[in-house]
Amino acid sequence: MTNAQPDFEALRRHFPTLGTTVYLNSGSYGLLHDRVQAAFDTYLRLRIDLGADWDEWVIRSEAVRGQVAALLNVDADEIAITASASSGMNAVASALDLSGERNRIVVSNYEFPTSGQIWHAQEKRGARIVHVDEDPGGVIPVEAIEAAIDDRTALVVLSHVCYRHGAKFSADAIRRAADAAHRHGAMILLDCYQSVGSESVDLRALDVDFAAGGMLKYLLGTAGIGFLYARRAVAEAHVPTMTGWFAQAGDNMLNIFAYRPGASAIRFQGGTPPVPSCYAAEAGLGVILDIGTGAIGTRVREVTRYALARLADAGIAVATPDDDRVRGPMIAVRAHDDAGLVQRLLDERIVTSSRDGKLRAGFHFYNNHADVDRFIDALTRNVDLIERV
Repeated sequence: MTNAQPDFEALRRHFPTLGTTVYLNSGSYGLLHDRVQAAFDTYLRLRIDLGADWDEWVIRSEAVRGQVAALLNVDADEIAITASASSGMNAVASALDLSGERNRIVVSNYEFPTSGQIWHAQEKRGARIVHVDEDPGGVIPVEAIEAAIDDRTALVVLSHVCYRHGAKFSADAIRRAADAAHRHGAMILLDCYQSVGSESVDLRALDVDFAAGGMLKYLLGTAGIGFLYARRAVAEAHVPTMTGWFAQAGDNMLNIFAYRPGASAIRFQGGTPPVPSCYAAEAGLGVILDIGTGAIGTRVREVTRYALARLADAGIAVATPDDDRVRGPMIAVRAHDDAGLVQRLLDERIVTSSRDGKLRAGFHFYNNHADVDRFIDALTRNVDLIERV
């Protein structure tokens, strides 16, 4: 996954949207690559020609499982193909015994709403949720995570990159949090939705027990499909009660008289796989694997560094950490009217998004300095809506 010196300008030509638009919204939905469009076309053609082709559809799902495993440096049987990151997390939650003293779930305040909501939903089953807040600079120190973990902790939940402003847990911080969790007999789950595809994510090296994500952002796929990583030994020791026929051992798939979950991560799957989304995800993952996440990460860091320098020169206030180690692919601009600012930029064919009073610009390998320049120039024309340094 490390091809030397990709021609990123040539790669831009595979995204038709870039012919008319500056697209800085990959943290919401990645751009459509022509290979992904072709994959959708293939699915629709086969639906017309054959109606149903279950053998082919299962092959597609298994291909995606293998690609995700290669991307994350884990084994294929440690990956479950899910309908969303939420469904994977819910399956994990359903496997936890929260009835005893080990009932605490430590949750970082970087979390996407669905993650916080899933864990708070477990309060009905006895869970106690412990939140870990950000410091005044918007960063969660790993020491605060470590301090929140004790012998009552069942699970630690970390979002790799905060969806609101782009701050990130460094690889060292994740390893330290995992070590603290394991020393206290707890497990750790990493939500890598806002990072995977924009940089290298090696789950084996990070030593996490679970990881969840999806295909529609930096992996260039589409909605309706996600993944869950479950470390083999942890998966085998936990049986989810949220299930479906594709979560069963092979000889139990069509048995209505028993529940026999499959080995390893497959037990965290649900019902029928998201067939059309598998076609798109396979194509998008293929693009990412062909380029290499090492090269993509270098490109994203360089472009975001250029954007931060331009923003500083323009005197525009930024809510994202400057340090590359604790910053993901997103830059957040402080705004007086974030929704109004997004609309004004959209009027100039610059696509962004907003959260929590901030404009978000999500960068990927297909963005370049010219995109940044158009973005900054547009911001300077709308200074009435922007906080200044």
